Amino acid sequence: MKIVAVEAIPFAIPYAKPLRFASGEVRTADHVLIRVRTDDGLTGTAEAPPRPYTYGETQESIVAVIDKIFAPQLLGLTALERETVHARLNRTVGNPTAKAAIDLALWDILGQATGAPVCGLLGGWTDRMRVSHMVGFAPADEMVAEAERVRDTYGITTFKVKVGRQPYGEDVAACRALREALGPGVELYVDGNRGWSASEAARALSEMADLGLLFAEELCPADDVLGRRRLVAGSPVPFIADESATRPAEVTRELLGGSATAISIKTARTGFTGSQRVLYGCEGLGVEVVMGNQIDGQIGTLCSVAFGAAHRASSRYAGELSNFLDMTDDLLTEPLTIESGTLRVREGAGLGIDIDPDKLARYRQDR
Repeated sequence: MKIVAVEAIPFAIPYAKPLRFASGEVRTADHVLIRVRTDDGLTGTAEAPPRPYTYGETQESIVAVIDKIFAPQLLGLTALERETVHARLNRTVGNPTAKAAIDLALWDILGQATGAPVCGLLGGWTDRMRVSHMVGFAPADEMVAEAERVRDTYGITTFKVKVGRQPYGEDVAACRALREALGPGVELYVDGNRGWSASEAARALSEMADLGLLFAEELCPADDVLGRRRLVAGSPVPFIADESATRPAEVTRELLGGSATAISIKTARTGFTGSQRVLYGCEGLGVEVVMGNQIDGQIGTLCSVAFGAAHRASSRYAGELSNFLDMTDDLLTEPLTIESGTLRVREGAGLGIDIDPDKLARYRQDR
């Protein structure tokens, strides 16, 4: 299983409807397909979604760092030498999704080589996860209509509501409209993407105290250190650290510093190896986790559900696994399907990623 090639293929697929939130918006999935090939004919596949407004990566930077820096350092290593792989990748700072995609692809190779699904290799707790759907910025009636459509079509009953607009009263009104329309049996939580100040967030949480929110996520910047600590200490619901806790050390810092009481795990930024380190650290501290969404396509979603379903702690809450529904197409030969509010792990060896060559040829950006 020696690595003989690492490919980074840029592709772009439009969204049928843009997702808008406090730190930006996404109209096109301008992602990078990662393929790691071995000398015995195995190919591990993953997807790197650049989020320049969060991590500073772009499609061009991911391709460049893999082609010019990462790939030459990995050739000749085996898929089993993950510690050596990560040590070499971490010589270069940043680039989390580029590093994560390589890790995901290596696990795909291990699954194929052993004939086992990656979900089983990681832990094999269950074969599916409940799905949470993200509702982006829009007028309140449009947000309600989207949530009702997703609930009625796919059976999804957990919704993550993007907040952080100014004035924040608009967000509170939207959350209240969602609660009134969807009823008490639906789970709601909010994500501010750092759009509010700590004082604005505290007032908004107070005004939404009767809505039965499940979580609050990144309502204000982590750099507002004292304000965020005061906010989290007074929060009536668990406070999730997401983009402020992208590595195990950052997770520890946010939790022990009182800036979060729960953690979002995203395989698109920590791979499977780093995600397990985050998960086990949270378990050791008695902290809950949720499976987040990097606005992944179906390839990234397959990775998220494989990890989330593999562990008891990461499968407890609904995972953010549905935003590929807003894409006009994808690269998989067999599209994912959400049924009765759940998404199943792909059966078979590895991750079960089978790329349609015609679709890849249509959407790739380097030819």
